[in-house]
Amino acid sequence: MRLCIFGAASNDIDQSYIDATFDFAKKLAERGHSLVFGAGKEGLMGAAARGFTAGNAEIIGVIPHFFDEFDVEVKYKKCTRLIMTNTMHERKAKMEDLADAFVIIPGGVGTFEEFFEVITLKQLGRHKKPIAIYNMNGYYDNLEALLDTAIEQGFFNEACRDIYKFTSDEEELIYYLENDKETELTLYELKKSKNSKNRKDSED
Repeated sequence: MRLCIFGAASNDIDQSYIDATFDFAKKLAERGHSLVFGAGKEGLMGAAARGFTAGNAEIIGVIPHFFDEFDVEVKYKKCTRLIMTNTMHERKAKMEDLADAFVIIPGGVGTFEEFFEVITLKQLGRHKKPIAIYNMNGYYDNLEALLDTAIEQGFFNEACRDIYKFTSDEEELIYYLENDKETELTLYELKKSKNSKNRKDSED
């Protein structure tokens, strides 16, 4: 399975996140998975790439040309395959197309934007790929609470709870990616299934 991992590209974070990401990525590689990522050398993205390298896995990096021109980000040199794009939009589209599933680890604004894009596309039925949020050290507690609030107040459909997975447990996350067929359902299919069940219950 090709796993697209979104996360921090900065080294200005606690070392515990970097170590945990390396160990997690190495474990994924040893289970036969490969990496699709933004091709960066630093931060959690670099740690993920090093972990997959240590596990002898395929690593596909996707990065825009202008990153070199403006010295935005240092590329990871051990990518099995490096794909250059013209824009950030093309970069994300290419990663989304290549991936079989998405894993969101701690990150900043760019990571948040990537998470919301893949979850929006899934709820619109543009893909059926698993989306897992690895809540290391409770980093995403507030994000999960925000989504719960949006659901409770009617801004976000409750069926959306079933199209992503928040967890702080590494083994639970891996099991979800590898085994949970429910993640293949889109929002519309979930709503249709629940409406059918409700009609059946009312008829009974």
